[in-house]
Amino acid sequence: MAPAISFDDTSVAFSYKSDSALKKANFIFSMVNHPWLSAMATSSVKLALKLNLPVEGIIRKTAFEHFCGGETIENSAAVIDQLASFNIGTILDYSVEGEKSENGFDKTMQETLRTVTTASQSGRIPFTVFKVTGLASFDLLEKIQAKKELTKAEEAAFQRVRFRVNKICLAAHREGIPVLIDAEETWIQDTIDLLAYEMMSSYNKEKAIVFNTYQLYRTQSLSNLKEAVAKGKQQGYFLGAKVVRGAYMEKERERASQLGYPSPIQPDKEASDNAFNDALKFCVENLDRVSVMCGSHNEQSNLLLTQLMHERSIAAEDKRIWFAQLYGMSDNISFNLAKAGYNVAKYVPYGPVKAVMPYLLRRAAENTSVAGQSSRELTLIRKELKRRKLA
Repeated sequence: MAPAISFDDTSVAFSYKSDSALKKANFIFSMVNHPWLSAMATSSVKLALKLNLPVEGIIRKTAFEHFCGGETIENSAAVIDQLASFNIGTILDYSVEGEKSENGFDKTMQETLRTVTTASQSGRIPFTVFKVTGLASFDLLEKIQAKKELTKAEEAAFQRVRFRVNKICLAAHREGIPVLIDAEETWIQDTIDLLAYEMMSSYNKEKAIVFNTYQLYRTQSLSNLKEAVAKGKQQGYFLGAKVVRGAYMEKERERASQLGYPSPIQPDKEASDNAFNDALKFCVENLDRVSVMCGSHNEQSNLLLTQLMHERSIAAEDKRIWFAQLYGMSDNISFNLAKAGYNVAKYVPYGPVKAVMPYLLRRAAENTSVAGQSSRELTLIRKELKRRKLA
């Protein structure tokens, strides 16, 4: 018998939200659900921050509280504990962007190491995560991928990048806390892959500790995933795979058009969905060598993975399979899966309000552009508000 999971059960989905928090969520997604209103609001916020107007308090009490854990790891403790009470793990994501100096890269490394230490002491933080561009110059990564000759200073800089990545992965290995390496733009992704597989060959000998991320809206990602599994088998290490649809579609298509090369993006949503679901099937079929995280807000794909597990008699709590969504989004998926006994974690961003603004603005843009995302969230929130009122 297939697992009985309903992503429409709002009493489970929003069980952790007070009435006031749910009303705040209703306000936020009502804004996002109107593209012109969302665009106007984000433009106003950008301008206010640029002019140093006192808007951080308003942002903190609205979007920041909804989508972020806090300004520090310590401030995020209440969110971590609350999620854990519903059997949902936290992935602390230091979401400060724009650190472009060597000192900034070192600071990000040290903060990421703090998340590893916190995770090892907590028992409620099953993964850590970092972006390579938080530890390295984007231009340097791009130059390496383009196979351009590096100066001595650039070679030294890349060795420092490798040192930072290795230090985080070594700490993760020592503490037994898996670490996710986020995916980025195609024109630096090969360099990121290179680093990820180097780390896997060192630290994934017993099990998957280092996870690379595969964006399945890319035409090449499914074959890249299959090649990575084959390479891992050949070299004697396990593959950690976080599969997502992707986050840079408009930027990728625009760059391909400007520079005159074929778009690396799937032709339509159906092709992306098929590739994503095929990636899940492939990972489950190769579970002896692969650990997989399904990073998706798509209900059908999450349900598919539960069905694949059922067909192969894989226990819901098998630690080689995880489901993950962003904090503040798709609670109907996260909380209903967790209640059914599956391994679920929420990406919980943290950092100073002003520094996390690029992340928050992307969430607003994502919910506005992804067909049906904000309207689905809004429908569920309003359904739960009505249920509570009648109750």
